Amino acid sequence: MSTEKPAIVLVHGAFAESASWNRVIARLREESFEVTAVANPLRSVSGDAAYVRDVVAAIGRPVVLVGHSYAGIVITEAASGNDAVVGLTYVGAFAPEHGESAFELSGKFPGSTLGDALVAYPLAAGGVELAIAKDAFHQQFAADVPAAEAAVMAATQRPVTQAALTEGLPTTAPAWRTIPSWFVFGTDDRNIPATLQRFMAERAGSRGTREIAGASHAPTVSRPDQVSATILDTVAGVTEQYR
Repeated sequence: MSTEKPAIVLVHGAFAESASWNRVIARLREESFEVTAVANPLRSVSGDAAYVRDVVAAIGRPVVLVGHSYAGIVITEAASGNDAVVGLTYVGAFAPEHGESAFELSGKFPGSTLGDALVAYPLAAGGVELAIAKDAFHQQFAADVPAAEAAVMAATQRPVTQAALTEGLPTTAPAWRTIPSWFVFGTDDRNIPATLQRFMAERAGSRGTREIAGASHAPTVSRPDQVSATILDTVAGVTEQYR
């Protein structure tokens, strides 16, 4: 167990962007943590994870790695075999086994309505990228966020490639097998159903699972206190001097 105060690296998922962490960042900075919110490329699991590994390496100290939504897959890959990562926090996020993709996991249990809310745009290099239709964004992604704020989130969302959502986890050693993990999610998540998130948390041997009653897929925006508390639980759980 580390005795050095870790840095915290936040990775946003599909249909979000780095500013979605702003309220969480403010709370973590109040506790004097060094915090970095990564601009996740959302192009491929392999490529996105390689970028996150570069960010972690540049920090040069132990890191608690936090992923929202699709970024759960990214941090699971990026932290595999990475001695700099001492803890994982999954925020309404996928925690896959080897070979599992976001699309595959989304259909494992009923409840996700994301597919009907997506629109696709062709890419010049081939394939398509996906976004949530602006008129569907509020109810699909952020139902517990005020409508005006959700409209801004819809306008600033970062599309994700279909290739990223269909790429299975490359590593045969998912990071949650060896690195302690904590989970937080909303019971009214319409992207990743709560039933699926409970399953993944249990499979990963979650050290602490926080379910937020009535919260949407955007708890980083609507419930930053609970999300921050879970990240701080992770820090306390993996860092001796903060226990």
